[in-house]
Amino acid sequence: MTREEILKIIKKNEIKFIDMQFTDLIGIVKAVTIPVSKLEEALDNNIWFDGSSIEGFTRIFESDMYLKPDPDSLSVIPWSLGTGRETARFICDVYMCDGSLYNGAPRTVLKNQLAKAAELGFEYNVGPELEFFLFRKDNHKVRPLPHDQGGYFDQSTDLATEIRQDMTAALQLLNIDVEALHHEVAEGQHEIDFRYGKALTVADNAVSFKFAIKAIAHHNDLHATFMPKPIAGVNGSGMHVHQSLFHNGKNVFYDENGRYHLSDEARYFIGGQLHHARAMTAVLNPTVNSYKRLIPGYEAPVYISWATTNRSALIRIPRYTPGRENSTRCELRCPDPSANPYLAFAVMLAAGLDGIKNKIEPPDSLEENIFELTEADLKLKEITTLPCSLREALDELEADPVITEALGSTALEAYVTAKRAEWKEYSASVSDWELDRYLEIY
Repeated sequence: MTREEILKIIKKNEIKFIDMQFTDLIGIVKAVTIPVSKLEEALDNNIWFDGSSIEGFTRIFESDMYLKPDPDSLSVIPWSLGTGRETARFICDVYMCDGSLYNGAPRTVLKNQLAKAAELGFEYNVGPELEFFLFRKDNHKVRPLPHDQGGYFDQSTDLATEIRQDMTAALQLLNIDVEALHHEVAEGQHEIDFRYGKALTVADNAVSFKFAIKAIAHHNDLHATFMPKPIAGVNGSGMHVHQSLFHNGKNVFYDENGRYHLSDEARYFIGGQLHHARAMTAVLNPTVNSYKRLIPGYEAPVYISWATTNRSALIRIPRYTPGRENSTRCELRCPDPSANPYLAFAVMLAAGLDGIKNKIEPPDSLEENIFELTEADLKLKEITTLPCSLREALDELEADPVITEALGSTALEAYVTAKRAEWKEYSASVSDWELDRYLEIY
């Protein structure tokens, strides 16, 4: 988008403020807001901020950083229209004061991996499916109180039909191409799917998606949460990610004569992701709560395997449709929506590319329901599992050179430090379950 096109959009919508958005290492949207009179300066990369205040960014003695807006990310924030505070936003890259990209910024981490894929002739495409809950507020406090009693694709007991439609309208104004919206399995749980595409654009869209969903929920006096397992005993929220590699406009994963119509590259890509699955988990499932979702029986996959029709597998191959060769893809089913999309896509790509470079063959596909296998069956078939805790996942992450290199030393050190602190705090806390279980009997 040219400067003239940007200024035309700003004038047409009577924009008064500009949000210069980026994410911290955890994936939370941050912004420096400027009056529209400073837009020209922003386009000339003159918006400076103190990076030492952001999770995972620079140390206090090297804190000066600046934001460079991505012109194509300009969009009007829908809920600001008609308020007298009309606001537009740019998604920005973070730069050091010497003019270099900050390698600890999540968007830069993904860009670095995409550049490595491009050197091999590949373009990485993804399509995440982010599930979320809508909860009612109790005296203005957030509690896990589902907004409705609907179930999968329900409408008769679904109280959020109009809210999802409002969310979709907002997403479309943010230039996110929504394809489908529906109630999910659990009470108060929902899903809105948007278009598959280039990984950087889709990561931007995923961040904007969470930002918008929370805002529209708030305007309806509800709370939207992407917490993986907010209610014990019911399905948690996942972020299944469909993936493929393209070269010169053609899907590298498709082979007319391959098993399941998969090419060698697709098979090796799957092998790489299975090989590095345990290390990736610390990024794809980044909270203590994530591991309350990764247990058998609630559709979340925990066994490191792949299949076509089997949804209990970690990686699933959607059914091939003749005439839609470019839709050939694999679906990684373990990530959850608390993950930072930039970091998640970066490590997933790194694992897959390592599989291709080293021709890592996946094990045989497993079409039976793995949740019904006994421990003896799992051992016989040599099926391993994902880590059971954030602590175990972090240990696996630090021991895997491919995944640590994908994050880069700056982001890795900050990420592991923050997450080990989270685990330590959790380990020292006393839960209601412990009080109910032990307080009276001991």
